[in-house]
Parts: sequence; structure tokens; C-alpha cells
Amino acid sequence: MAPPPIARSGTLRAVFLVWLGWAALMLAFQAWVPARFELARPDNVLDWTGSWTNADAGKRHPYLQSPILKGHAAWDSEFYISIALHGYEDPAMRAASPNSTPDAEVAGPKRDHPTWVSLNHAFFPGYPFAMALIAQPLAAMGVEPVGAATAAGVIVSLLAALGAMLAMADLARREDDPAGGGAAVEDNGDGLRGAFYLAIWPAAAFLAQVYSESLFLALSFGALALMKRGAWGWAAALAVAAVFTRATGVLLVVPFGLTWLLRREQRTLPRAVFAAAPLLGYLAWRLVFGHDFDFTETRYFGRFPFALGASWDAWHDALDTLIGGEPQQRAYYLLEFGGTIAGIVASVLLLRRDLALTLYGLAILAVTMTSGDALGMHRYVISMPALFLAPAVLGRGPVFDRVWTLGCCLGLAILTLLFTFGFWAG
Repeated sequence: MAPPPIARSGTLRAVFLVWLGWAALMLAFQAWVPARFELARPDNVLDWTGSWTNADAGKRHPYLQSPILKGHAAWDSEFYISIALHGYEDPAMRAASPNSTPDAEVAGPKRDHPTWVSLNHAFFPGYPFAMALIAQPLAAMGVEPVGAATAAGVIVSLLAALGAMLAMADLARREDDPAGGGAAVEDNGDGLRGAFYLAIWPAAAFLAQVYSESLFLALSFGALALMKRGAWGWAAALAVAAVFTRATGVLLVVPFGLTWLLRREQRTLPRAVFAAAPLLGYLAWRLVFGHDFDFTETRYFGRFPFALGASWDAWHDALDTLIGGEPQQRAYYLLEFGGTIAGIVASVLLLRRDLALTLYGLAILAVTMTSGDALGMHRYVISMPALFLAPAVLGRGPVFDRVWTLGCCLGLAILTLLFTFGFWAG
């Protein structure tokens, strides 16, 4: 049985055309930017970014040097490319020493330290495995391997962005549409606005890069949209795929479980299994990858869930920097705090309309805010449905719609520019 269609046909066509224009503009912008000017290196926005963005940094990251879509691969992209090409035990990738600590990271090439744990294990398999499926035929056509993997990553991200936008359009149906019923309702534009606001959120810059954000949003938002339509089997399948793409996919158990509990007609044993699918998928992943993931995350990257003490210190330092730091540091942390506050305010606005989606988003916010560092929040909150559903309603007013669009597009341009040059974009 095929999954039910999402959104209405008119909205679906409009979302597709918006995505097509967005994808073309993102590709064109990232080709135009480095042709027009060059940023002065290094990027000292944080105390550790300078050594990663100086003139010699490229020599340490060969997977980021392909001329094919070069501006679309930076930072974590090298890990996805490495896994797509050579798997988790890539001998050319760095590996963490048993003596590594978050305050004194020790790493070296896997080929020189075969017993050390490859840093690739900090990244989930869904996205790089999808890249590999496309990279192999590209390489067979003569594209050099790293370039093939880079192009494959961008293709997966762009196509997944379309899926995420279509799913968001479906989630943004009128609140008086019976959730799960899929009944046709008058088109008030919320669906198109929700999808458009997703595409222009500043951190949507990552949706066109070799990063896993797009695929995770397509799978998680798709799972939520199908759950609301009562297509539990398909929703569970997408949720499990989301779990194998990013760790926060396990939090889909929150809206799944709550929906199962609150709707009497949904409380059947098969649907209980479907509702538990995100948790079951996560437990299965841990059996295979969990130990090495925990090691690299905690002993090298210094991130782990509910690190309350370390997170308190990190956010306290971030606030101090926001108030009294150097101008570019203050500008960066303004983005961090702004993204966090936007997620909270949107959640408050959505709470009465959709408890399940609101709690899911707040769970994501809680986990990411307490992971031991105050970095990337404007990127992490993009997984919160409320961030686009609440503005979609406010956007019925033309003033809010235009001001929100302008503000987001300016932020999107800046973060896309920074990422294109390999500077820190969060």
C-alpha cells in the first residue's frame, strides 16, 4: 500500500517550484561568492577556529580539497566523505587515542594507529551511505572519487531538502484540519509559508552542503506528517531511518508515543510497536555502533547528553562573551542565543495547537543545549517543527511575512558565504 499523498496538489506544485528556485540560487550563490572576493584568514571567531582556518589547514583535510563543488564541503563534511568512500575504518582518517580527553585531544591517522578509534564513529551512517549509492556510479563515469562523493553529498542534500519542505507543508495544514484525516481544506497558504520559511532559515545554509541536516529533516518531518495522517507503518519506517541519520531521531518517540496515548482509536498493539519504533531503532543502532560513538563523542569531541555541569559553564561563558567579547565573537553568540530564543518562542506559540510536535521540539532543544557546549544552536533548532509552523501562521500578516523573510534571507546569505570559504558557520 502506497503512503498517502501529502499537502494539496496546488501547494505541492508551489513547494516544488520554490525548492527548484532555492536549489538553483544556492548553487549559483556558492559559485559566485568565491569568484567575487576572498575572506581574510584565519577565522578567529572562537578561540579554536583559527588553527582550523589558516592558510595551511587544507593540507590536513584532503577530503575537503576537491575542486568539484568545493565550497559545499567544510568541517564535518570530511567525515561523511570518508565514510562514503572507505567506510568507518578509513585508514586515512584521524583516530582518537585511548588517552584523549576533551581538554587534550589526541588523534592521529588510523593507518598509523590501527587500534585507535576512528573519528568517523561520531557520525551516523544514514547520510554517508546514501552518498555512497550516488558516488559509485559517478566514479564509474570517471569523476575522481572525492569529487564524486562531494557531488553525491550535495545531490542527497538538495533532494532531501525538497522532501523536508514537502513534509513541512503538510504539517502546516490548518489547525482545524482533522489531524490524521487528511481531509481537503481551504488553502490559506500556511503550507507554502512553512516550507518557504524552512528554506530561508539562516542555518538552512547547511541544507545545500555535504551535511546530514537535509536528510534528517526529510525523514523526521516526513515521519511526523505521516503519523498525523495515520500512516503508522510508513511513519515508523521513516523514523527508524531518521534514527540512523542523527542521534536526536530517537526523540521522535515523544510525539509518536504521545499521539498513541492521547488518541483512543490509535491504541492498538501494532500501533504501539510503530510508536516505539524510534526507540527500538536507536537500541539496535547502539548494539552495532554505540560504544565507538560514545568514545569519540566524549573523549575527543567533548559532547554527551545531559552534561549539565559542563553545559552550564559553556552557556555562562557564552553569555559573558556576548556581553563583553570581541565584536565578531559577540556577533556569533548573538546568532546562538537568537536561534535558541526563536525555538523557545515558537514552541510557546505552537503549544496549544499541537502538544506532540511542541514537546518533540523542546526535547531536541533540551538535549542539544545540555550536550556540553554552547555551539550550533541555530543549526540544531532547525529540527524543531515549531520554528516553521508558528511563523507560518504569523506570516498570514503581510508585515510579519516580509520582515521575517528579509531577516532570515540576510542571515542565510551570511552563513552560506562563511561556509563557502570554510569559515565557522555553527
